[in-house]
Amino acid sequence: MMIHLESDYNNGAHEAVLRHLIETNNERTQSYGDDRFSEQARALIREACEAPDAQIWFLAGGTQTNATIIDCVLQPYEGVLCAETAHINVHEAGAVEFTGHKVISLPAHQGKLDVEELRAWLAAYFADETAEHMVRPGMVYITFPTELGTLYTAAELAAIRAVCHEYGLLLYVDGARLAYGLAASTDVTLSSLAQLADIFYIGGTKCGALCGEAVVFPKGNAPAHMLSRIKRHGSLLAKSRVVGVQFDALFTKVGESPLYLQIGRRAVTLAMRLRKHFVERMGYPPYIDSPTNQQFFIIPNEDLERLRQHIGFEVWCPVDATHTACRFVTSWATTDAEIDELEA
Repeated sequence: MMIHLESDYNNGAHEAVLRHLIETNNERTQSYGDDRFSEQARALIREACEAPDAQIWFLAGGTQTNATIIDCVLQPYEGVLCAETAHINVHEAGAVEFTGHKVISLPAHQGKLDVEELRAWLAAYFADETAEHMVRPGMVYITFPTELGTLYTAAELAAIRAVCHEYGLLLYVDGARLAYGLAASTDVTLSSLAQLADIFYIGGTKCGALCGEAVVFPKGNAPAHMLSRIKRHGSLLAKSRVVGVQFDALFTKVGESPLYLQIGRRAVTLAMRLRKHFVERMGYPPYIDSPTNQQFFIIPNEDLERLRQHIGFEVWCPVDATHTACRFVTSWATTDAEIDELEA
């Protein structure tokens, strides 16, 4: 059988999510996020984040969320700082710039921003006598985990937050793969993220939902009239319950923890099995040291076609004339049987 490890959004949805959609399908509810399922999901997310004052909106997808939220919170003359490898800078087709906000990229270190480089950039900007003629930084954008599957520690997040607030910037965390980042992290939780970030979103599309992201303003700090702002961007779902129902299922506890967190842990466990096999048995060294569901290996070019006959994966970049870095991604849908087959 073909083993599909190209991405974590090449399947439908977790069966618990589908079941909840089917079970609630015939109930008529209010539109635009005023339905009881969205309210239940918000309550569950507030509880999981230990953020009772959090304001939460449901949007359809990651690029839409980033472009909408960044535009909603920044002034027209402000831009957003990020690592050069950041999703908004590389893989969103200029969606943020389309709203009129410049994406200002800084060097990436295994996908992460360096806090001292960030501080130095901001210090230089605000010391420049011609700063009023430049795009003013209004936000720092990071992803958790990063595009390379790496993680910020809680201390690193706290340091970035301190620099942001020193210079009056917002800290926004893209959590498209948040379930997998939390599963792999030793010290970042939903609760600590809610304390450190000004805004973050909980990814559903890549973490068990058909579609949908939950945007969290953890301190009740959303701009006024967010519903109008979101609708103005064409991002307001009339049938918002479709996303609300899914997050209601994802944040309902199964045992002692929400399904969302269990999905992440399972995918990371399987990713570590994959990593062990590729490194120890196949001799493919990691391209980058990722503890999450995204695994990158350096593979001899002569092996690529043979692997492609059995495994779906993404070619990432050339390493040298005879080797290529490739990405293999587990998800909520990856099975033990698939990893057994891969090992075989």
